[in-house]
Amino acid sequence: MVDFIIVGRGLAATVMAHSLHQQHLSFKLIGPHAETNSSLVAGGIWNPIVFKRLTKSWLANDLVPELNRFYSACEKDLGQTLLCQRSLVKPFVEEQEKALWTKKATGELSDFLDPKIYTETSEQFVNCKISNAYGAVKQSGNINMAAFINGSAEFFKSSYHNELVDHSLLTIEEDHVSYKGLKAKNILFCEGYLVKNNPYFNWIPLKPAKGEVFTIESNDLKLNNCIFNKNGFLMDLGNKRYKVGATYAWDDLTEEPTEAGASELHNKLKQLISCDYTLIKHAAGIRPSSIDRRPIIGAHPQYKNLFIFNGLGTKGVMLAPYFAKNFVNFYLEKESIHEEANVKRFYKNYAATQSS
Repeated sequence: MVDFIIVGRGLAATVMAHSLHQQHLSFKLIGPHAETNSSLVAGGIWNPIVFKRLTKSWLANDLVPELNRFYSACEKDLGQTLLCQRSLVKPFVEEQEKALWTKKATGELSDFLDPKIYTETSEQFVNCKISNAYGAVKQSGNINMAAFINGSAEFFKSSYHNELVDHSLLTIEEDHVSYKGLKAKNILFCEGYLVKNNPYFNWIPLKPAKGEVFTIESNDLKLNNCIFNKNGFLMDLGNKRYKVGATYAWDDLTEEPTEAGASELHNKLKQLISCDYTLIKHAAGIRPSSIDRRPIIGAHPQYKNLFIFNGLGTKGVMLAPYFAKNFVNFYLEKESIHEEANVKRFYKNYAATQSS
């Protein structure tokens, strides 16, 4: 009997697998391989700043050190480079933006904002639209999502069951769960937006958002080791290829790219660059955002060996390592689940389903 069955195959499940592995807890993973899930589609970017209000992202001072520790440890296990530290470049539109940036960079956001206002664009920004100087975010970057997800699948291949879980086949006992011959002390659901199909946790209030991205190729761009952000992002992938994103849609929750999404991305590119490009790939995925923009972690209100790890949304790369560690420490009785992330805040939803 293993300690956990993990249900899922994306970022949340993969981070949890590594976190359990690092604490010598045993597990099996159940989930279908998918080329188009939101984890593989995403740029893997982390950004400690909320640009809309120029404030620090929630828990940034705790999340960034942990993500660096965690993914560095995974690099050693997988034998692959995952982390790419990149400054995130933000062009200014108005003079007042520069004044606010300087104030925050020399004050409350000094850990994450470069105080310099860059007025001369370097060669790497040729054909990138910068009209009125720019600032740079520190301690930002991205992870190679494909290398992380696929490399982890290979690393844990003896633990993987490549199939979509059938919740009706799950048997729950007081001291263990069983599924198609697998026995475990606990089961942990990391299903993203597909938790809607889970009869044990379908009362979780997610607000999933579809996102679409492009991969383009251009010989006229020289962007290197930074992320250009201007109502969208442009990030180099090497070999003259770039990832462009991203859109947000709440009414279409299919994982198929759309003409509307393509139109929006082409319009974003018009604001980002002033050169020709070739579209190489158009992809879409569904982000598992929670209704209050906080992770959803913890135990089922009735079945104490059923757990959930969900709601990572648009900041999953940054949130997942910290909260996976929090969950494992909770399981090992070393700490409580973070109050704002605890699934207990939605127990009333479950109670409502039982009384109706």
